[in-house]
Amino acid sequence: MQTLSPSGLLRIHAADLEYRMIGPSPEHAPTIIMLHEGLGSTALWGDFPDKLQAATGAGVLVYSRAGYGASTPAKLPRPLDYMHIEALDVLPKLLDAIGFRRGLLVGHSDGASIAAIYAGGVQDHRIRGLALIAPHFIVEDISVKSIAEIKTLYETTDLRAKLQRWHRDVDNAFYGWNGAWLNPKFRDWDISEYLAYIRVPVAIVQGADDHYGTIRQIEIAREECYCPVDVSIITGAGHSPHREAPEATLNAIAEFARSILQVHEGAQGRAA
Repeated sequence: MQTLSPSGLLRIHAADLEYRMIGPSPEHAPTIIMLHEGLGSTALWGDFPDKLQAATGAGVLVYSRAGYGASTPAKLPRPLDYMHIEALDVLPKLLDAIGFRRGLLVGHSDGASIAAIYAGGVQDHRIRGLALIAPHFIVEDISVKSIAEIKTLYETTDLRAKLQRWHRDVDNAFYGWNGAWLNPKFRDWDISEYLAYIRVPVAIVQGADDHYGTIRQIEIAREECYCPVDVSIITGAGHSPHREAPEATLNAIAEFARSILQVHEGAQGRAA
Protein backbone atom coordinates (compact mmCIF):
# COMPACT_ATOMS: atom_id res chain seq x y z
CA MET A 1 0.00 0.00 0.00
CA GLN A 2 1.34 3.40 -1.01
CA THR A 3 1.22 6.39 1.34
CA LEU A 4 -1.28 8.88 -0.08
CA SER A 5 -0.34 12.54 -0.35
CA PRO A 6 -3.00 15.08 -1.40
CA SER A 7 -1.73 14.57 -4.95
CA GLY A 8 0.91 12.53 -6.70
CA LEU A 9 1.49 9.44 -8.82
CA LEU A 10 0.46 5.84 -8.31
CA ARG A 11 2.61 3.21 -10.01
CA ILE A 12 0.30 0.58 -11.53
CA HIS A 13 1.99 -1.93 -13.85
CA ALA A 14 4.32 0.15 -16.06
CA ALA A 15 2.30 3.36 -15.78
CA ASP A 16 2.42 6.29 -13.39
CA LEU A 17 -1.15 7.44 -12.79
CA GLU A 18 -1.74 10.94 -11.46
CA TYR A 19 -4.25 11.31 -8.64
CA ARG A 20 -5.82 13.68 -6.12
CA MET A 21 -6.93 12.54 -2.66
CA ILE A 22 -9.48 14.91 -1.13
CA GLY A 23 -10.56 14.60 2.48
CA PRO A 24 -9.87 11.65 4.80
CA SER A 25 -7.72 8.76 3.61
CA PRO A 26 -9.21 5.26 3.13
CA GLU A 27 -8.21 4.03 6.59
CA HIS A 28 -10.22 6.83 8.24
CA ALA A 29 -13.45 7.02 6.22
CA PRO A 30 -15.30 5.52 3.26
CA THR A 31 -13.78 6.50 -0.08
CA ILE A 32 -15.47 7.59 -3.30
CA ILE A 33 -13.41 6.59 -6.36
CA MET A 34 -14.08 8.80 -9.39
CA LEU A 35 -13.56 7.40 -12.90
CA HIS A 36 -13.41 9.98 -15.69
CA GLU A 37 -14.88 10.03 -19.19
CA GLY A 38 -13.16 9.03 -22.44
CA LEU A 39 -11.56 12.46 -22.83
CA GLY A 40 -11.36 13.26 -19.12
CA SER A 41 -8.63 13.55 -16.54
CA THR A 42 -8.10 14.34 -12.89
CA ALA A 43 -8.15 18.09 -13.56
CA LEU A 44 -11.11 18.03 -15.94
CA TRP A 45 -13.45 17.07 -13.09
CA GLY A 46 -12.94 20.65 -11.87
CA ASP A 47 -14.18 21.30 -8.35
CA PHE A 48 -16.91 18.65 -8.51
CA PRO A 49 -14.87 16.12 -6.46
CA ASP A 50 -14.22 18.78 -3.79
CA LYS A 51 -17.92 19.59 -3.57
CA LEU A 52 -18.79 15.89 -3.41
CA GLN A 53 -16.33 15.43 -0.56
CA ALA A 54 -17.81 18.37 1.34
CA ALA A 55 -21.36 17.09 0.80
CA THR A 56 -20.66 13.53 1.96
CA GLY A 57 -17.74 13.65 4.40
CA ALA A 58 -16.19 10.71 2.57
CA GLY A 59 -12.71 10.74 1.11
CA VAL A 60 -12.67 11.27 -2.66
CA LEU A 61 -9.95 9.86 -4.90
CA VAL A 62 -9.72 11.11 -8.48
CA TYR A 63 -7.18 9.69 -10.89
CA SER A 64 -6.23 9.82 -14.58
CA ARG A 65 -6.03 6.55 -16.43
CA ALA A 66 -2.97 5.85 -18.60
CA GLY A 67 -3.07 8.09 -21.66
CA TYR A 68 -4.84 10.93 -19.87
CA GLY A 69 -3.92 14.01 -17.89
CA ALA A 70 -0.38 13.82 -16.51
CA SER A 71 -0.37 10.01 -16.46
CA THR A 72 1.91 7.85 -18.60
CA PRO A 73 0.75 7.80 -22.25
CA ALA A 74 -1.00 4.66 -23.48
CA LYS A 75 0.16 2.42 -26.28
CA LEU A 76 -1.94 3.04 -29.38
CA PRO A 77 -4.13 1.82 -30.86
CA ARG A 78 -6.02 0.90 -27.74
CA PRO A 79 -7.38 -2.66 -27.72
CA LEU A 80 -11.14 -2.77 -28.19
CA ASP A 81 -11.51 -4.33 -24.74
CA TYR A 82 -9.65 -1.42 -23.10
CA MET A 83 -12.48 -0.76 -20.65
CA HIS A 84 -12.44 -4.40 -19.55
CA ILE A 85 -8.68 -4.15 -19.00
CA GLU A 86 -9.12 -1.01 -16.92
CA ALA A 87 -11.91 -2.58 -14.85
CA LEU A 88 -10.55 -6.08 -14.32
CA ASP A 89 -6.79 -5.51 -14.24
CA VAL A 90 -5.88 -1.89 -13.47
CA LEU A 91 -8.65 -0.81 -11.07
CA PRO A 92 -8.26 -3.74 -8.63
CA LYS A 93 -4.55 -2.97 -8.30
CA LEU A 94 -5.23 0.73 -7.80
CA LEU A 95 -7.76 0.05 -5.04
CA ASP A 96 -5.29 -2.22 -3.27
CA ALA A 97 -2.50 0.32 -3.72
CA ILE A 98 -4.44 3.06 -1.92
CA GLY A 99 -5.63 0.77 0.87
CA PHE A 100 -9.27 1.01 -0.18
CA ARG A 101 -11.58 -0.41 2.51
CA ARG A 102 -15.12 0.54 1.58
CA GLY A 103 -16.96 3.10 -0.49
CA LEU A 104 -18.48 3.89 -3.86
CA LEU A 105 -17.48 4.10 -7.49
CA VAL A 106 -18.59 7.22 -9.36
CA GLY A 107 -17.99 7.01 -13.10
CA HIS A 108 -18.73 9.24 -16.09
CA SER A 109 -19.26 7.82 -19.61
CA ASP A 110 -16.31 5.43 -20.20
CA GLY A 111 -15.64 5.65 -16.48
CA ALA A 112 -19.21 4.60 -15.72
CA SER A 113 -18.84 1.60 -18.01
CA ILE A 114 -15.58 0.65 -16.27
CA ALA A 115 -17.30 0.92 -12.88
CA ALA A 116 -20.13 -1.36 -14.04
CA ILE A 117 -17.73 -3.97 -15.40
CA TYR A 118 -15.78 -3.91 -12.14
CA ALA A 119 -18.83 -4.24 -9.91
CA GLY A 120 -20.27 -7.06 -12.00
CA GLY A 121 -17.02 -8.81 -12.77
CA VAL A 122 -15.02 -8.65 -9.55
CA GLN A 123 -17.69 -8.93 -6.82
CA ASP A 124 -15.69 -6.72 -4.45
CA HIS A 125 -17.46 -6.59 -1.08
CA ARG A 126 -15.78 -3.23 -0.38
CA ILE A 127 -17.89 -1.56 -3.10
CA ARG A 128 -21.20 -0.50 -1.53
CA GLY A 129 -22.78 1.29 -4.51
CA LEU A 130 -22.28 2.74 -7.99
CA ALA A 131 -23.15 6.20 -9.27
CA LEU A 132 -23.04 6.16 -13.07
CA ILE A 133 -23.13 9.43 -15.03
CA ALA A 134 -24.13 8.95 -18.69
CA PRO A 135 -23.10 5.28 -18.78
CA HIS A 136 -22.67 3.18 -21.93
CA PHE A 137 -23.65 -0.50 -21.83
CA ILE A 138 -23.96 -0.94 -25.60
CA VAL A 139 -22.86 1.10 -28.64
CA GLU A 140 -25.66 3.18 -30.15
CA ASP A 141 -25.83 4.90 -33.53
CA ILE A 142 -26.01 8.29 -31.81
CA SER A 143 -22.75 7.53 -29.99
CA VAL A 144 -20.84 6.68 -33.16
CA LYS A 145 -22.27 9.68 -35.01
CA SER A 146 -21.26 12.12 -32.26
CA ILE A 147 -17.81 10.56 -31.85
CA ALA A 148 -17.20 10.83 -35.61
CA GLU A 149 -18.27 14.47 -35.50
CA ILE A 150 -15.93 15.29 -32.62
CA LYS A 151 -13.03 13.81 -34.60
CA THR A 152 -13.72 16.31 -37.36
CA LEU A 153 -13.89 19.14 -34.82
CA TYR A 154 -10.62 17.98 -33.23
CA GLU A 155 -8.85 18.09 -36.58
CA THR A 156 -10.38 21.30 -37.98
CA THR A 157 -11.10 23.64 -35.04
CA ASP A 158 -9.46 24.84 -31.82
CA LEU A 159 -10.80 21.83 -29.91
CA ARG A 160 -7.36 20.22 -29.86
CA ALA A 161 -5.87 23.34 -28.28
CA LYS A 162 -8.66 23.44 -25.68
CA LEU A 163 -8.10 19.80 -24.71
CA GLN A 164 -4.34 20.27 -24.60
CA ARG A 165 -4.54 22.06 -21.26
CA TRP A 166 -5.92 18.86 -19.67
CA HIS A 167 -3.56 16.26 -21.15
CA ARG A 168 0.21 15.89 -21.28
CA ASP A 169 -0.12 14.10 -24.66
CA VAL A 170 -3.41 15.30 -26.11
CA ASP A 171 -3.20 13.22 -29.30
CA ASN A 172 -2.59 10.08 -27.25
CA ALA A 173 -5.67 10.84 -25.15
CA PHE A 174 -7.91 11.75 -28.08
CA TYR A 175 -7.00 9.12 -30.64
CA GLY A 176 -6.78 6.34 -28.07
CA TRP A 177 -10.43 6.91 -27.22
CA ASN A 178 -11.74 8.06 -30.59
CA GLY A 179 -9.97 5.35 -32.57
CA ALA A 180 -11.42 2.54 -30.48
CA TRP A 181 -14.99 3.83 -30.63
CA LEU A 182 -14.85 4.39 -34.40
CA ASN A 183 -13.41 0.96 -35.15
CA PRO A 184 -16.22 -0.94 -36.97
CA LYS A 185 -15.59 -3.98 -34.76
CA PHE A 186 -16.41 -1.88 -31.69
CA ARG A 187 -20.07 -1.86 -32.71
CA ASP A 188 -20.31 -5.30 -31.09
CA TRP A 189 -19.10 -3.98 -27.71
CA ASP A 190 -21.73 -4.89 -25.11
CA ILE A 191 -21.26 -5.04 -21.34
CA SER A 192 -24.90 -5.60 -20.37
CA GLU A 193 -24.07 -9.13 -19.17
CA TYR A 194 -22.14 -7.64 -16.23
CA LEU A 195 -25.20 -5.79 -14.95
CA ALA A 196 -26.93 -8.97 -13.75
CA TYR A 197 -24.02 -9.64 -11.38
CA ILE A 198 -24.00 -6.26 -9.66
CA ARG A 199 -25.10 -6.76 -6.06
CA VAL A 200 -25.13 -3.18 -4.81
CA PRO A 201 -27.47 -0.21 -5.38
CA VAL A 202 -26.96 1.74 -8.59
CA ALA A 203 -27.74 5.40 -9.26
CA ILE A 204 -27.78 6.59 -12.88
CA VAL A 205 -27.58 10.28 -13.71
CA GLN A 206 -28.41 11.11 -17.34
CA GLY A 207 -28.62 14.45 -19.10
CA ALA A 208 -31.92 14.87 -20.94
CA ASP A 209 -30.07 16.20 -24.00
CA ASP A 210 -27.22 13.68 -24.15
CA HIS A 211 -25.92 13.36 -27.73
CA TYR A 212 -23.70 10.38 -26.91
CA GLY A 213 -26.36 8.02 -25.57
CA THR A 214 -30.12 7.63 -25.29
CA ILE A 215 -32.57 6.48 -22.65
CA ARG A 216 -31.97 2.97 -24.01
CA GLN A 217 -28.92 2.74 -21.74
CA ILE A 218 -31.16 3.26 -18.70
CA GLU A 219 -33.68 0.73 -20.00
CA ILE A 220 -30.91 -1.87 -20.29
CA ALA A 221 -29.84 -1.23 -16.69
CA ARG A 222 -33.42 -1.68 -15.47
CA GLU A 223 -33.87 -4.84 -17.56
CA GLU A 224 -30.61 -6.51 -16.55
CA CYS A 225 -29.94 -5.39 -12.97
CA TYR A 226 -31.35 -7.33 -10.03
CA CYS A 227 -30.13 -4.59 -7.68
CA PRO A 228 -32.00 -1.33 -7.03
CA VAL A 229 -31.55 1.20 -9.87
CA ASP A 230 -32.30 4.84 -9.08
CA VAL A 231 -32.47 7.16 -12.11
CA SER A 232 -32.14 10.95 -12.23
CA ILE A 233 -32.79 12.68 -15.56
CA ILE A 234 -31.18 16.13 -15.48
CA THR A 235 -33.01 18.67 -17.63
CA GLY A 236 -30.92 21.19 -19.51
CA ALA A 237 -27.88 18.91 -19.46
CA GLY A 238 -26.16 16.85 -22.13
CA HIS A 239 -23.42 14.26 -21.79
CA SER A 240 -21.66 16.00 -18.88
CA PRO A 241 -24.37 16.94 -16.35
CA HIS A 242 -21.78 17.48 -13.59
CA ARG A 243 -20.48 20.42 -15.65
CA GLU A 244 -23.72 21.55 -17.31
CA ALA A 245 -26.02 21.25 -14.29
CA PRO A 246 -23.57 20.82 -11.40
CA GLU A 247 -25.94 21.56 -8.53
CA ALA A 248 -28.62 19.08 -9.56
CA THR A 249 -26.02 16.42 -10.38
CA LEU A 250 -24.18 16.95 -7.10
CA ASN A 251 -27.40 16.73 -5.14
CA ALA A 252 -28.38 13.45 -6.81
CA ILE A 253 -25.01 11.78 -6.31
CA ALA A 254 -24.39 13.14 -2.82
CA GLU A 255 -27.83 12.07 -1.59
CA PHE A 256 -27.24 8.57 -2.99
CA ALA A 257 -23.76 8.39 -1.47
CA ARG A 258 -24.93 9.59 1.96
CA SER A 259 -27.78 7.08 2.04
CA ILE A 260 -25.49 4.17 1.16
CA LEU A 261 -22.63 5.13 3.43
CA GLN A 262 -24.84 6.04 6.39
CA VAL A 263 -26.73 2.77 6.14
CA HIS A 264 -23.46 0.87 6.12
CA GLU A 265 -21.95 2.86 8.97
CA GLY A 266 -25.08 2.50 11.05
CA ALA A 267 -25.21 -1.24 10.48
CA GLN A 268 -21.56 -1.54 11.38
CA GLY A 269 -22.14 0.42 14.58
CA ARG A 270 -25.05 -1.80 15.62
CA ALA A 271 -23.03 -4.91 14.89
CA ALA A 272 -20.25 -3.65 17.12
